[in-house]
Amino acid sequence: MNQSVQDIRNRLLVARLPAMPQILLKLLELCQADGAGMAEMSKLVGNDAGMTVKVLQVANSAAYHRGGQKVGLMQALGTLGVDMIKTLVISESVLQTFNGFPYSNNADLRSFWKHALATAVIARDIARAMDYAQPEEAYLAGLLHDVGRLALLAAAPEEYGTNFYAEDDEKLCEVEQRALEICHTEAGAWVVERWNLDSFMADAILYHHEPAARVDAAHPLIRIVHLAHQLANHDESVPLAADSGELCRLGGEDLHAIHQGAAAQVTKAAGYLGIDIAGLAGWVPPLAVTPIASKASPVQQRLGEEMRHMTMAAEVGQSFARQKDDAQLLKSVRQSAHILFDLEDTIILLMNGSGQSLIGVSMGEQRSRLAEFAVTLSGGGGIAQCAMQGRVTFLNRKSGLMSLAEEQLLRIFDVECLVCVPMSMGSRCLGVIVGAVPQWLHADLQRRERFLLSYGQQAAQALNAANAERGEIDRRIATVKEEFHQSSRRVLHEVNNPLAIIKNYLGVLDDKLSRQEPVDGTLTILNEEIDRVGTIMQEFVGGAPKAPLAKFELNRLANNVVRLFRESKFLPPSVEIVAKLTAQECEVEGTADTLKQILVNLIKNAVEAMPRGGRIDIISSGRVQRDGVTLYELCVKDNGPGIPPEQRSRLFSPVQSAKAGNNRGIGLSIVHGLVKKLGGRIECVSGSSGTVFEIYLPVPGAKPLGASVATVQDRL
Repeated sequence: MNQSVQDIRNRLLVARLPAMPQILLKLLELCQADGAGMAEMSKLVGNDAGMTVKVLQVANSAAYHRGGQKVGLMQALGTLGVDMIKTLVISESVLQTFNGFPYSNNADLRSFWKHALATAVIARDIARAMDYAQPEEAYLAGLLHDVGRLALLAAAPEEYGTNFYAEDDEKLCEVEQRALEICHTEAGAWVVERWNLDSFMADAILYHHEPAARVDAAHPLIRIVHLAHQLANHDESVPLAADSGELCRLGGEDLHAIHQGAAAQVTKAAGYLGIDIAGLAGWVPPLAVTPIASKASPVQQRLGEEMRHMTMAAEVGQSFARQKDDAQLLKSVRQSAHILFDLEDTIILLMNGSGQSLIGVSMGEQRSRLAEFAVTLSGGGGIAQCAMQGRVTFLNRKSGLMSLAEEQLLRIFDVECLVCVPMSMGSRCLGVIVGAVPQWLHADLQRRERFLLSYGQQAAQALNAANAERGEIDRRIATVKEEFHQSSRRVLHEVNNPLAIIKNYLGVLDDKLSRQEPVDGTLTILNEEIDRVGTIMQEFVGGAPKAPLAKFELNRLANNVVRLFRESKFLPPSVEIVAKLTAQECEVEGTADTLKQILVNLIKNAVEAMPRGGRIDIISSGRVQRDGVTLYELCVKDNGPGIPPEQRSRLFSPVQSAKAGNNRGIGLSIVHGLVKKLGGRIECVSGSSGTVFEIYLPVPGAKPLGASVATVQDRL
C-alpha cells in the first residue's frame, strides 16, 4: 500500500472516529427480523433518554399534536407509527454520530446534511418501488454514503479543508485522489466496515461514484444508493432522462414521482432533526474549513477522557458478566480489546493451577500455535513481569525485557510492539492479555494505560465470578454423585437380602423335588421375594407407583419371617430362631414388605454377630405404653457379644463397618429409615449378654408418635 494512503488510514484511526450508537445497531437487528412491532420499538426507544426526548419533541410538534395535554412516550409512539419511529431513530443516530466527528462542529454541515437526507429519502423510496426487503437499510446507506468526507476532514483537516465544500460531482474523487491519494468513497467504506455494518452497505458507499454501467449487475443496495445519489444531485428544473431509472429497473414516471416528492420529505426530516436548511439557496461555501483549537484546558480534557474510560469500563464489565461460560467470556475479552484499543491480534494467557505458568487459551479461530503458547513466570520477561507486578507492560525489541517467548509472539503477530495487560484482582493475577500493537498506536495506548489496567480488572472479575459459579456447579454435581452412590449402596444391600433368600430356597426346592414333596409353599415364597426385588428396584429409579394405604397383621408377618429363615438353608445349624408372639391381634397401617425388610436386616445382622452360634428371639409384646402413647412393640433379640460402645452413638448412621463387602455398615441406617416410613421408632439395648432392637409402631387411632427419633440406650 502507498505510504501516503497508509498514513491517511493511520490518521483516521488516531482521529478516534465515533462509534455507531448502540440504539441504531439494535434497530437494524429488529428490522432484519420478520418485522419490528410497536412493543419492540417502544422498548428500544425507552432505553435511550436522548432518543425518547427526540420522539416526544416530534410527537408534540404542530405536525402531529393538535392542542390539549402533551402526550407521553407510549402515546407518542402510537401517534408517530412504526415507519416514522424507524426514520427518527436512524436519522437522529446518524446525526449524533456525525456530530461526534472531530471538527464537525466547526464546519457548516447544512449543505452536507441536505444532500445526505435527500439521498436517504430517495434511496428508501426506490427500495420500496423495487420491493427491496430492507428499505430502512437503504435509508441508512443514503445517510451514510458521504460519511467519508467527514472522516477525511477529521483525519486531515488542513489537507482536506479546501475539498470539503467542493461540488459533489464526478470530478470530486479525482480531486481527492490527487490531494490525498484516497477519496471519500474509500474512506467512507473503511469507516463503515469498522462499524461492523453489513458489507453491502460498505460496498454501496464505495461504489456510489462509479459509472452506472459498472454497477449494473451489482447487489440491489449498491444500485439503489448509486441512483439515489445521482437523483439527489439532479437539478429539479431539468427533466430526467428517459432511461434514468434503468439501473434499478424503474420506469420514468415512478422515478419522476420519487424525485419530485423528495424535497418535501427532506424539509420535513430536517425540521424534526433541528437542521436549518431554509437559507441554503443563497449560501456561498467557504474556501476551506479552519480547525478551531479546543478551548478546554488540558486538565478538563484529561478529566473528560478519564470519565469516558470509567463509563466504558463499566459497560465492558456488564458485557463480560452477561457471557454464559468461560469460552464466551474470553472470546468477548478478545473482541472488545480489538474494538476498544485497535489491537490487531491478541492472545489470552491464563494462570495454571500451580500459579507458576501462564498457558494460552484455545479459541476457535485463533492459530493453534498461539493456543498452545506457554510462559513460565520464573523465566523472566515482560509478560512474567506484567503478571507478577500487576502493571501494564509495553514490549519491543529495544525494551530489553524480551524473552524468547515474546520474540516468538512478535514474529507470529508481525508487529514491532506488544502490550501486556494483567487480569488481576488485588495481588492475585488470573492471567494476561497480550496484544499486537501497530507502531502508530503505541503512544496513544501509553496515554490510556489506566484504562487498559481497568479493562484487565473487569475481565479478571468476570473470570473469577465464572470460576466461582463453575466451582459451585462442581460441588453440586459431587453432592448428587455422592447421594447416588449412597442410594446405590442401599439398593444393593436391600436387593441382596431377597436374593440370598431366593438362592437358599432354590436349594430347599431342589431337596423337596428330589424327595417328591409338595413345593407350593416354597414357590410362593420365591415369587414373593422376586416381587420384592422388583419393588426395591422400582423405588430406586423412582418408578414405583404410590401404594394405597393398607394394613397388615404384625404377628402373622413376624411368624412368616421366622418360618422363612427356619425352613431355608440361610441359618447355620448353630443358630436357633424362635418366635414369641402375643395372642392379641396387632393390625399395623403400612406395607407388609417394609416390615419384612426391617426384620430380615435385623435377623441377618444377628446371625453375623454370632459366628459361633446362638439364639435369636422375635418377640411381639402387643400393645404397650410408652411416654403416654399406646404402641405395638416388636423386638429382635440375640445372645451374642453385644455392640461395642464406640459404635452405639452412630448406630443408625451409614458407616463403613469391619465386615467384608462393599455395602456393609449401612443395614441399620436402612432399618431406621424403614421404621420411620411406618411412622414408628427404633431403639437399641446392647451389652455383654446380647443385643435387643426394640421397634415401636403406631396403633391405628391411637395418639400419634412425637417427633423423637431413634435413641440408643445402654441399659444392659
